[in-house]
Amino acid sequence: MRKNEQTMGILAGAFAYVLWGILPIYWKLGKEVPAIEILAYRIIWSFVFMIFLIVAIRKSKEVLTEMKAILKQPKTALLITLAAILVTANWFIFIFTVNSGHVTEASLGYYINPLVNVLIATVFLKERLNVAEIIAVVFAFVGVLILTYHESGVPWAAIAMAVTFSLYGLIKKFVPVSTWTGLTLETLIIAPFALIYLLFFAKHFFMSFPAQTDLVMIGAGIVTAIPLLLFATAAKRISYTMVGFLQYIGPTLMLILGVLLFKESFDSMQFTAFASIWIGIIIFTVSHIYIGAKLKQLQKSAEAEQAK
Repeated sequence: MRKNEQTMGILAGAFAYVLWGILPIYWKLGKEVPAIEILAYRIIWSFVFMIFLIVAIRKSKEVLTEMKAILKQPKTALLITLAAILVTANWFIFIFTVNSGHVTEASLGYYINPLVNVLIATVFLKERLNVAEIIAVVFAFVGVLILTYHESGVPWAAIAMAVTFSLYGLIKKFVPVSTWTGLTLETLIIAPFALIYLLFFAKHFFMSFPAQTDLVMIGAGIVTAIPLLLFATAAKRISYTMVGFLQYIGPTLMLILGVLLFKESFDSMQFTAFASIWIGIIIFTVSHIYIGAKLKQLQKSAEAEQAK
């Protein structure tokens, strides 16, 4: 049974990252819509879709109870609000970057995300970097420096995507909330502002596009929620190390799409920069696998000693 659960977890995680990896294709379907309007529709329809799902699978009572408990704690409510702002910023940067013709830069953001997680942990959680992590971060930093020199400017979009998502994850670490409640509450907080923007300030009035484009905007809620729910399923069934392996599916697919499908430039210097980042990722991943194996070995030794 456990093996079946693990297999299901790996499949769910892989499918989630595949969907995230090919998401640029979806946003390109609405390229005539300004990025901020796509963002507003994504928030509104994500909220609507989550309400539909919660009612359909009869989780409304459970979610309402959890939401009430969160709202009674001002500090927790404030953190959830901050998380909502961060994920909204992340979504906007991603959509804007993709529809501006920089899918490869979007992939860079998700490649460096794990290493940004490590740096944020050292700043906010006072965790110490081991030697392998320091080397990994240095390689990633060198890669970013090469891209900065190549593009005559810092790849701010990629860095901002990585930082906003890492800070979002940090808040999630301190605010244990179910995926259902988390996404519903986060979209609920931002949805009124998104609706006001679309009704009174947007270039195009609410749902006034051709039918095909309106359907793409409605579908934004579905393509947002489904990968998150699949990821939550995976996270409960497989190890953190396995999640770490799977997370590189997304940016790898984005990079392939950017170069092969959208014909974005990817010259030798860009390859060198990405190669430096890939080396950092390999060092980071292998070191964590080694540390995980050592911890398991120590745990087994301790259990064996207790059994005596």
